[in-house]
Amino acid sequence: MKKLLITLLMITVAFAVFAGGGKEEAAPTADPVVFSFNNGTEIQSLDPGNIEGVPEHRIYMALFEGLVSYDPATLDPIPGLAKSWSVSDDGLTWTFKLRKTNWSDGTPITAQTVVDSWLRFLSPELAAVYAYLPGMIIKGADAYNSGKGSADDVGIRALDDYTFQFELTGPAPYALGMLTHYAFAVVPMHVIEKYGDKWTMPENFVGNGPYTLTSWDPQEKIVMDKNPGYWDADNVKIDTIVAYPIEDENTSLNMYKQGDLDWVMTVPDAQLDSMKLDPTYVTNATFITYYYQFNTTKAPYDNADVRKALSMAIDRQELVDKVTRGGQFPAYGLTPPLANYPKVVAFKEDFDAARALLAKAGFPNGEGFPKATILYNTSEGHKKIAEYVQQKWKEVLNIDVTIENQEWATYLDNKQNQNFDIARAGWQGDYVDPNTFLTDLLYSTAGNNDGRYNNPKYDALLDKAATMPEGKARYDVLRQAEELAFSEDMALMPFYYYSTANWIDTNVWGGWTPTILDVHPWKGMFKK
Repeated sequence: MKKLLITLLMITVAFAVFAGGGKEEAAPTADPVVFSFNNGTEIQSLDPGNIEGVPEHRIYMALFEGLVSYDPATLDPIPGLAKSWSVSDDGLTWTFKLRKTNWSDGTPITAQTVVDSWLRFLSPELAAVYAYLPGMIIKGADAYNSGKGSADDVGIRALDDYTFQFELTGPAPYALGMLTHYAFAVVPMHVIEKYGDKWTMPENFVGNGPYTLTSWDPQEKIVMDKNPGYWDADNVKIDTIVAYPIEDENTSLNMYKQGDLDWVMTVPDAQLDSMKLDPTYVTNATFITYYYQFNTTKAPYDNADVRKALSMAIDRQELVDKVTRGGQFPAYGLTPPLANYPKVVAFKEDFDAARALLAKAGFPNGEGFPKATILYNTSEGHKKIAEYVQQKWKEVLNIDVTIENQEWATYLDNKQNQNFDIARAGWQGDYVDPNTFLTDLLYSTAGNNDGRYNNPKYDALLDKAATMPEGKARYDVLRQAEELAFSEDMALMPFYYYSTANWIDTNVWGGWTPTILDVHPWKGMFKK
């Protein structure tokens, strides 16, 4: 998901270690149940139309619910605002029957609310980063978002108060899973019309999720309390969720050890080995890639030979063995391996070839290479990787680069506006399909294509795959696109595939399950 974007380096290993055994039941208690966690950074916004990261997604899952939600164990789509759905024989028309539910202020949610919410998200005026996601699959959505079409031509409609329907541009076998994403959020249009940009302030906020916003103190904490009007409130077992935006890993870990936090996702590198032995350590393989983006709108990063030289000068096995030390897997393509989509190996490190490519590009032995900066969001883990890359490029290519950290919102803004040379990034798949990496990050018009990679041949392959049903033939086209992007273009510089790291006591907290997307729905969690 961007989600986009992974906020902090997740120190990880390859095998799952978690408590389990038998059916779990919530223990009766008269005291309010409070769950506190470190969200890693201050969020961009509470407005689903203005967010793009994992920290924001965690808050979104508490405050909002779209047509479908996540199964907490498998992440398969399950009924949310929609109680049921059906699809036409050709796979192009989906019809959803909605529950009779209300916003937290008592206002009814209807099929027209869904239509208006989706059109707001797609509107050129909002300029949502993720607008390309519905644009990929919904008929007429991309044309409207790009200013080339009308809202009336978008293939979504309210058939009656509680029946919503949309039309797809192609079969899109992953379409239902995509609906869990905040690009398909349902928002309180009546509140937005009344308060404008201030609708997300605590005193104005209205949601439809299992929790509602109680307070938001920037740089301090977000407090969310159980929403008594939520349709499935009986299955919401935690009374209050508190999210802290702590960027310092030592502070976060100390709070966890003292019992002030119930869940953390990163620990200081110096304590990693000991914390991996902690009984509350939970890990599993996941669908996330760590990489660097090149700003291909500026020289010399518009030259594929330069991008190849920089990428081939990095020893990924050395990086994961000596720097990250968390059991990550070296990546020579973008998409983490899936059962029917083996990992792509489109290149290898080759120091001699890297030097030759840099010379071919006009910079023999690094001579004349312009001053460059690696941008990363504040994190000790990101800093260590940037320092390793800085050292390796000097050692292998004789080029000098500086490194610069920025706080989350500023970093995202600079990436979106191409105010960078090279920038770290991480991508957590929004759904379990290669498309979430290949289209979301590298399609020429994708909102998360911050490096502005553009190859018409690549786009054509993705367009072809979008019209194909699930199966080997579609995966073959996607693999062809991925190999083109990296063997010929080095569209970006992948480093490794993650496995997740979380510290949470599953002997105390039930309903929290390791998942391939490292997504953990709040509903269903409980204190044992």
